[in-house]
Parts: sequence; C-alpha cells; structure tokens
Amino acid sequence: MGLVTLALTWHRDLPVVISVVVAIILAASVLSAVEHAEVVAARVGEPFGSLILAVAVTVIEVGLIIMLMTSSSGSETQSLARDTVFSAVMITCNGILGLSILAGTGRRKGESGRINEEGSAAALATVVVLAALTLVVPRFTTSANGAFLTGSQLAFEAVASIVVYVTFVMTQSVQHRDFFLPLNRKGNIITASAHADPPATKVAMMSVGLLVCALIAVVGLAKVESPAIEAGVAAANLPQTFVGVIIALLVLAPETIAAYNAGKRGHLQVGINLAFGSAIASIGLTVPTLAALSPLLDVQLELGLGNLQIVLLITTMAVGMLTVSGQRVTRLHGALHLVVLAAFLFMSIVP
Repeated sequence: MGLVTLALTWHRDLPVVISVVVAIILAASVLSAVEHAEVVAARVGEPFGSLILAVAVTVIEVGLIIMLMTSSSGSETQSLARDTVFSAVMITCNGILGLSILAGTGRRKGESGRINEEGSAAALATVVVLAALTLVVPRFTTSANGAFLTGSQLAFEAVASIVVYVTFVMTQSVQHRDFFLPLNRKGNIITASAHADPPATKVAMMSVGLLVCALIAVVGLAKVESPAIEAGVAAANLPQTFVGVIIALLVLAPETIAAYNAGKRGHLQVGINLAFGSAIASIGLTVPTLAALSPLLDVQLELGLGNLQIVLLITTMAVGMLTVSGQRVTRLHGALHLVVLAAFLFMSIVP
C-alpha cells in the first residue's frame, strides 16, 4: 500500500483529505518497517540483530529529515536535525522509559519493578556522553559560529559518535550481555529459554524484501507529506522546531508500544533497553550520517541546543541517573519522567 500510494501521489499537489490518508499510510509503513526488522533481527541473533533494528530506525529518521530538508529553505532547515535528535532523546529517556516503568509497577499496592542496574547505568552513561558531545558542546565552542561546528569539529563528532555506538553495541550484545537481560520479580535473570524460537529462514528472507519496500515507502511518502506537515505546523501557529518533535514521535511510536508491552509482561529491563538503546542509536547513527551528507545537501548543521533545551536535557539525565541507581523502581520514577516529557512538549509549543 505504501509503494502504491507513493506512485500515485509523487510530485502531486494533494488536497487535505488525501494528505490525511497519506499520513496514515506513512505511519503504517513505519510500523511495518520496524516489524519486519524485528523479524530479521530475531533470526540472525545478536549482535547483528540490534544493528539491524538500529539501522532500520535510523534510515527512517534520516530519510524523514533529508526529505524535509530538501523540500524546505531557510534557517529552520539547519536546525531540523538537532530538533529531531533532541526530541528523540527526550521522548525515549522520558516517555518510553516512564511508560514502561508505569506498566511494570504499581499493579498491586507497594509493588516495585526490578531492573538490571549495571546495564541500565551503562546505557544511560552512553546517552549522556553522546548527548553532551553532539548537542551541548557545539553551543560552547569558540572556533565556530554560535551553535555551528567547523568542518574538522563536525568530523570529530561523527567519528566519536560511531566509536561510542559500536562500543556500546558490542558491550550489550557480546561482552556483558548478562547486564542487559531482564529480571523477574525476585531479581533473578530471565533466561533465553523463556523467549520464542527464531523465525524460519524463509520467513526472515521475506521480511528482508518487505523491509526494503517499507523503507522506500517511508522515505518517499515523507517527501510527499512534507509540505502538509510544514503547512500544518504553520497553520497551528507552532514553532518550526515542532517539526522535529513530529518526526521523532512518528519514528519512535513502535518502540514506545513495544516497551509498554514489555513492562506489562514484567520484563521491565527490556523497556529500559529499548528506551536508552533508541536514544543511543538516534544520536550515534543519525548525526554521523547527516554530517557525511551535509556537503551534498549544501546545508550547515546547527547542532547546539538553546538554554531551555539544555536545562531539560540536564534534568532528564539527572532523573535518569537516580532511576537506574538501584535494582528497584517505583511508579514515582515513571511519573517523574513523564512530567519532564510533558514539560518538553509544552515548551516546544510555547517556548
């Protein structure tokens, strides 16, 4: 449906009703892409499974950003990548994390959830380093103009992000995999035998082909829908930075649902892995990719955050550190993260 819709709507001026239909099919294509990526990941196992999931989501995110960049002009194009990545960090580290905690705790009075603090703390530390290097440091450099980086600085940021991301994936998947396994109510590791068998090779190969089709549909439909997205933001008198929030919400919808379901099953650590893992992939893969493509797009990337955004980022990281500081988490932890997310969304609308 996504490919057929793309063929019928490419380079056409769409009425409002058709734009709404295209938006629905675009969202369905995103869900389809991530679902097929999960099937392939379940077949190939770790560490390649995590890489496939991250690359699939990153292709979607980068595709949406590039399509909006090429269809827009002005200063908002330069900050689109920053706004999207920052929105992804706030949504994952507050929204996904908070929802998974609420789903995994509080069903009975006095009940708390169990997490694997070694892996959770390591993942959050990785998010802190990536976010600081790519979103905060550019604001305070003296050799660049404002929130922009020089060519050499941007190259260093890209290489450093890739190194950090690859190191984290190897740690999570190979070297210290037990740090990231879910715990049951008694604090014991849930073994791999509790998981479903991997899909058959034929099913995985079909998912590979459908994944490619879904990614093409997502990127193409994003290009088709980009004028409607920007027009809708302008018609609602919202800041142009809110476009980045919309992209992040769209891309991270499948992870949000998966984390919430994992929490309800009592696998709270899986939700935390999804939250922090999505944030790490969003920064560690999206920023280097856009840094490499920026000369071809003839766009200078504005990565440095503003004062309000830095305050929200610091608050998120501080609350996150306290959340993962022990094996037990409560509904209060989840509520605090969701309040920070609500503040971010409100301040994005009314800065």
